[in-house]
Amino acid sequence: MAVPLSTSTPAHGPLVLTEPRERRKSVGPNRRPNPVGIAVGAVLIVAVFVAPYLLMLLGSLKTQPEITRVPPPFGLPSGPHFNNYVDVWSSQVRPFNGLLATVVISFGATALVLLVATPAAYYLARFRFPGRVAFLFLVLITQMLQPTVLAIGLFKEFLSWTGHQSWVALILVNAAFNLAFAIWIMQAFFASVPKEVDEAAVVDGAGRMQVMFKISLPLVWPGVVTAVVFVFVNSWNEYAAASVLVQDNNLQPLTVSLPKFFGFYTSDWQYVFTVATVAIVPVVVLFGFIEKRLIGGLTAGAVK
Repeated sequence: MAVPLSTSTPAHGPLVLTEPRERRKSVGPNRRPNPVGIAVGAVLIVAVFVAPYLLMLLGSLKTQPEITRVPPPFGLPSGPHFNNYVDVWSSQVRPFNGLLATVVISFGATALVLLVATPAAYYLARFRFPGRVAFLFLVLITQMLQPTVLAIGLFKEFLSWTGHQSWVALILVNAAFNLAFAIWIMQAFFASVPKEVDEAAVVDGAGRMQVMFKISLPLVWPGVVTAVVFVFVNSWNEYAAASVLVQDNNLQPLTVSLPKFFGFYTSDWQYVFTVATVAIVPVVVLFGFIEKRLIGGLTAGAVK
């Protein structure tokens, strides 16, 4: 049905057609969203993401018979068994060794990626050279390859790397498979910095390395933080290459040692939940420290 229009004849001027006042109030950019709907939607989204972690935390405080009861109890434990967090470290799986290996490999891979990706991304953003587009495309192709596909080749490549050398092998593998994303994301941030900033620093006598580390790098911290989080989380959760390259049970990372709590006849579910809860603590702490810069990296370019 067509909206009726009202006419008004001002004292001085032509005839003006205006919409009804009710129509003008119901449309337009100033219309406020429903705060109740936003609150309900936010609570539902948070509940969906928090529920698995809450169940994991509650499971770490229960006994094995309580967890395997049919039907499974989803509520609070009958009595919080905090001794699970003490007994798990003396089990045959030795999760502390796995946690140490995961920390060393994740931090090592992240540091190596930053060391290589930072100058590579800066050079790609500041200089034009023959084959630049082909090089960027080649870097992007490497992101399509996963350790699972190259497991046999990786095993043959690092077959002679034993002991703690297997940690070095995992650091190299994780860095190689995450390097492409880091270069792409940091190259975009370096390109967003005006070249005039670098030129002004060169005029003042700064060298190219000084310009990159002291001038450009502080301006692209959100991109660096985004790359750090991506590489660290991927290295922390990596399983395929770790299960192939590290054969020593005392040196295997947590992703490989955690499934050993599942036996042929019984499974220590309370220890699985306990170790999983402990394993997410470093990642949560990392996010807590760099949350603001991470949000800035994810939303960069959204507002001009």
